[in-house]
Amino acid sequence: MSSATIVENMVSIVGIRFRPAGRIYYFDPQGVSYTTGQYVIVETVRGVEAGRVVIASKKLAESELSDPLKPVVRLASEDELRMMLSFKAKEKDALVQCARHVDQHQLPMKLVEAEYTFDGSRLTFYFTADERVDFRALVRDLAATFRTRIELRQIGARDQAKLQGGVGPCGKTLCCSSWITDFGVVSIKMAKEQDLPLNPSKISGVCGRLLCCLSYENENYVQAKQTMPQVGTFLDTPSGTGRVVSINVPKESVEVMLESGVIIQVPVNQQELTSERAGGCGSCSVNAGGGGSCGSCGANKKKGGGSCGCGKGGGCGSGGCGSCGVKQKTTPQTYDPRTIFGQQ
Repeated sequence: MSSATIVENMVSIVGIRFRPAGRIYYFDPQGVSYTTGQYVIVETVRGVEAGRVVIASKKLAESELSDPLKPVVRLASEDELRMMLSFKAKEKDALVQCARHVDQHQLPMKLVEAEYTFDGSRLTFYFTADERVDFRALVRDLAATFRTRIELRQIGARDQAKLQGGVGPCGKTLCCSSWITDFGVVSIKMAKEQDLPLNPSKISGVCGRLLCCLSYENENYVQAKQTMPQVGTFLDTPSGTGRVVSINVPKESVEVMLESGVIIQVPVNQQELTSERAGGCGSCSVNAGGGGSCGSCGANKKKGGGSCGCGKGGGCGSGGCGSCGVKQKTTPQTYDPRTIFGQQ
């Protein structure tokens, strides 16, 4: 029986990024080898732009590409790089002038950033607004002021934080402005899964939306809780029988409330739980199923004798040890710690 081998078509690509921490786009290097850090001129759907190479020329399966590759025109020259820097220096002044025009037209919008293309052929203003804004008159005034093509783009709160940057509650640079390329789905369910306080000030970022980092460890919490004792489960611990009242995934432990009302913390890998004693008596270590002897009276169960009545007619084998009265057949529901996290 012959087996057909499918050879996947490989294409040459180069990864280009247009903004810091922005999305990486693939382009066709057209046989030229580019290295990381170089600036190249590429053809995009918005026109010709300059971008920085972040993925050197390499081969990639054609099935991994979502869109047709556009070509890399050429390597950016020194004159083009100097021109790009000169227009970059004008962006703050352009933002100030645009803000004056916005005030004149009394538009309900908040400007975030201005961005020139490398050759100054297009000037883009990013803004936020609670609703849709009619800025046609504003565009005409801006085109007359800057003598170039004007584009206004409305963005959301997360995109604003990504463009402006900042420091998060953790004290580090915002993830969205330093390394996140695409915003993932973050829900309040993730905060509940991680037992975080549902206080907006505690689980919201500087953008006012839910923290992106809620999704980082969510899958680990879900998987860990599937193998840990659930809240409400009864456990036999070295301190006695109790009910699980909370789970601590980072510490790999559970909080157990004993019959006395005391709450203790029990590691999930605790190897000295009562359930590990193979059915023995809690205080005298009598083995209910084997042939051991009672620790306090030395009676052998199989011989049917002893001072504490451990014979066939009573004692440990039939419902209680004569010295401690712990019953063996009416033990509460137990949880075998050896099954936790796959321990054998």
